[in-house]
Amino acid sequence: MSDWAWGPRLDGGEACFRLWAPGQRSLRLRLDGRDHPMQAGEDGWFELTLPAQPGMNYGFVLESGLVVPDPAARRQAGDVHGLSRLVDPGFDWTCDWAGRPWAETVLMEIHVGTFTPEGTFRAAMERLPHLAETGITMIELMPVAQFAGRRGWGYDGVLLYAPHPDYGSPEDLKALIDAAHRLGISVVLDVVYNHFGPEGNYLGAYAPPFFDPDRHTPWGDAIAYHLPAVRRFFIDNALYWLTEFRFDGLRIDAADHIRDPESDPEVLVDLARTLRAAIPDRPIHLTTEDNRNITRLHERGPGGEVVLHTAEWNDDLHNVAHVLLTGETEGYYRDFVQDHWRKYARALAEGFAYQGEHSEHEGEPRGCPSGHLPPLCFVDFLQNHDQIGNRAFGERLTTLAIEGKLRAMMAILLLSPHVPLLFMGEEWGETRPFTFFTDFTGELADAVRNGRRHEFAHFSAFQGLDLDRTVPDPNALGTFEASRIDWEHRDSARGQSWLSFVRDLIATRQREIVPHLERAPGNGGRIVHVSDDLVAIDWQLDGAVLRLRANLDDREQRLPEAEGRVIHASPGAGPGGVLPPCSVLVTLQEPA
Repeated sequence: MSDWAWGPRLDGGEACFRLWAPGQRSLRLRLDGRDHPMQAGEDGWFELTLPAQPGMNYGFVLESGLVVPDPAARRQAGDVHGLSRLVDPGFDWTCDWAGRPWAETVLMEIHVGTFTPEGTFRAAMERLPHLAETGITMIELMPVAQFAGRRGWGYDGVLLYAPHPDYGSPEDLKALIDAAHRLGISVVLDVVYNHFGPEGNYLGAYAPPFFDPDRHTPWGDAIAYHLPAVRRFFIDNALYWLTEFRFDGLRIDAADHIRDPESDPEVLVDLARTLRAAIPDRPIHLTTEDNRNITRLHERGPGGEVVLHTAEWNDDLHNVAHVLLTGETEGYYRDFVQDHWRKYARALAEGFAYQGEHSEHEGEPRGCPSGHLPPLCFVDFLQNHDQIGNRAFGERLTTLAIEGKLRAMMAILLLSPHVPLLFMGEEWGETRPFTFFTDFTGELADAVRNGRRHEFAHFSAFQGLDLDRTVPDPNALGTFEASRIDWEHRDSARGQSWLSFVRDLIATRQREIVPHLERAPGNGGRIVHVSDDLVAIDWQLDGAVLRLRANLDDREQRLPEAEGRVIHASPGAGPGGVLPPCSVLVTLQEPA
């Protein structure tokens, strides 16, 4: 048997069922239509071992008579309100996978439900060769844990161990990962450990201490990570995905809301230490999304090795790039209106643009110094699910920005020493939107719909408009269907032009830059020049200096000369210092 604290354990024709229910004096297990009293143990745990086989349905009967699913169910028999189902954890793996080093990473973020017309794990498998041919070395799946309804982004999951059934079975997900590994593609999973969704979460009915009554997140009740059973729920979950499914890592959603001030070590530290100790024989890549711009989770060891978390999503780079490309200045973009070119250059050279300066949007200082971290500590992107989907209409940059400038920034993204991330379809210049969609009903559907429209009421573009008619209804099926990427666009003349451009950039990155990244030091980025539309940055890597010169003006401009061998040049750009409009020059200077 495995040593999971939560969830069923199958072994030799028997299953051990466990549930932490400190709010209950007694508990019954309903298995295959029959009820069985469970044995009360220590610290609120109930347990029972019975003869059982994969495919049997089960649930827990509370003192009130309410039947609840297992919060650690590996699969559901139906929706989030019904019984859970026992699953055989075995799988016939075909790939002896040892993982890929982080330095080689070119990420593609994927939403399984809109990545293909079918929206399933099995359908996604058929598209993996395209990603491998493009040069993608890692795919990141948006959350797949089961949520209420049939469609959604996945950030409202309530059964965090069960793959969402509309995407396929646990076996289908394993098959997708196995197929990716055969093509040399790593797979990481976006996990949500900061809250549970608003529908289908029954933990409060039998384990009230699971939640902290004194704290709240923007999405619901905060979680009491300091309690051993609660902490074990999330650490077990991470181990489950990494071992049983062979994921190569995790992306921790909204880590700034995983607050654990009472514990030493805090849960995010404990999580990283536990995972690295438990899986020492292959690379495990842990990234965080954290609005605080902190570095303590990503500090390297004395030899430059990863100790806790591997990298941080660099929202600053996206935000300032978006302002430069679109001219938008409302919401959190207002922090990037003043001195935006210097902030862009700083994000490229040092990681964060805000390193302790006052944030107008937050109303307080934000961030800490980050230049001492090596470049592989930062995941950069021009687009992702959040910054596209949190717009009212889900527009991509291909419909918002001038193409010449967008291509120049794509070159900078893929040829900087930071880790680049693309959003599905971005490699062929996808123009279809990615909107916010859900599948709630009744009062919850009304609340989500009205809340979504209220979000945009204060934006200038929506003043005087009828928001009920203007902002898409998140619960409408058409909102979801409009978000599917268009594979036919890939084969159009424009799509092929973008795809060839991106493939060439990734190939250049892998051939020229990646060999110098594994041991690239901190404090290696230096702003050589920055002014309106002009950026010149040098990075000291491992055994080479990478030099970027970029002119995003609509006129020819002069920048400091770039020594070294030219590895990328926009048409007309040369090492002499004069760059044509919307052009990028990158050189690599290696020892003779």
